[in-house]
Amino acid sequence: MSSIATQAPLRAETHEPPFDTGKLDRLMEEAGIDMLLATSKHNIQYLLGGHRSDFFHFMDALGTSRYLPIFIYAKAMPDVAAYIGHQLERHQRQVSPFWTPMSSVGPSGVEDALREAITHIRETGLPVGRIGVETAFLPMNAARILSDAFPEATFHDALFPLERLRAIKTPREIALLRRASQKVIDSMMATVAAITEGMTKEDIIQRLRLEEVGRGLTFEYCFLSLSTSLNRAPSAQSLKKGDILSIDSGGNDKGYIGDLARMAILGEPDDELVGLLDDVEAVQQAAFAVIRPGATGDDIYRVAEDRLHASPIAPDAHFLAHGMGLISHEAPRLTGRGPIPYEGYDADRPLEAGMVISVETTLAHPRRGLIKLEDSLVVTEDGHALLGEGGRGWNRVGA
Repeated sequence: MSSIATQAPLRAETHEPPFDTGKLDRLMEEAGIDMLLATSKHNIQYLLGGHRSDFFHFMDALGTSRYLPIFIYAKAMPDVAAYIGHQLERHQRQVSPFWTPMSSVGPSGVEDALREAITHIRETGLPVGRIGVETAFLPMNAARILSDAFPEATFHDALFPLERLRAIKTPREIALLRRASQKVIDSMMATVAAITEGMTKEDIIQRLRLEEVGRGLTFEYCFLSLSTSLNRAPSAQSLKKGDILSIDSGGNDKGYIGDLARMAILGEPDDELVGLLDDVEAVQQAAFAVIRPGATGDDIYRVAEDRLHASPIAPDAHFLAHGMGLISHEAPRLTGRGPIPYEGYDADRPLEAGMVISVETTLAHPRRGLIKLEDSLVVTEDGHALLGEGGRGWNRVGA
């Protein structure tokens, strides 16, 4: 297999990086990284300006190895950046050449890709003292090959600088997130309208899948509960008169995820159900009200939890807010506690325009079942904007 340095690379019409190289350089310096090797599909997509392998969109395994795309970037040296993909990406490259000055779509497995990367690094003279890798997305055999090739190097996790690079969305990214979010809601409403008594959870989820795919989304998941059950997995449980449905689904548009939750009922909600959903909505609205540039994760949680704790649903409910984008639960990291805890880096740091946040309030009622709302918002210069609207109340099945 010829190396990236010896084969004739296909050169794009422009080598203008699609991201802020100055920001990435600063983040790498702060993280103690001289050279970056990105290997996750979402970061590859971001760093290449939208490219994602068609063949490996859903899977990584192939034959006796796996897909391992590699994006190589040395601090302050975008003119020698390189992308090493798979031979099955060659047709995509012909249609849309990569911006990187060097690219290869010849490797067919982990070892081939690493050989290409190592050759490029050595022949280009890139700095190998401090190498940043995505430790959660680097197979053990790849890590061994790298450490053997560069015994003088120290390896650092590049998750944080890459996450911060993606934290503020561009107008194009926001448009994709808005489109994905609205299409998820529209798909939910169409599904609710098409549901009939006796359909199983598996039937309903399959219908939602078709609605999302028909609107151009990639269906990712649906968590669905029926009646008083709190179980959200697909099953043969069937819909009966009076049952409530909690529909929580994610679908993506070119990789950007719309993640929302809405409620439905076969029949009419009684006064208790109306009140319970109103209480959930009140917590959502309390959180929305404080989302603006300068607010912190602590501000959002304090206001939302104060409203929740003052509500009769408090013993059985929880609030969660997290970043959204190419992956769920990305920056901003709004809290270090709650049902899905992680380091709350943005708990006391001001939000910035362009950040995207998912806000969700979940009531696991012991008698009435699961009642949940989830919304995605973008922080704007003067506040916030919802990225998808509609269906916030009790949606009637078959209506």
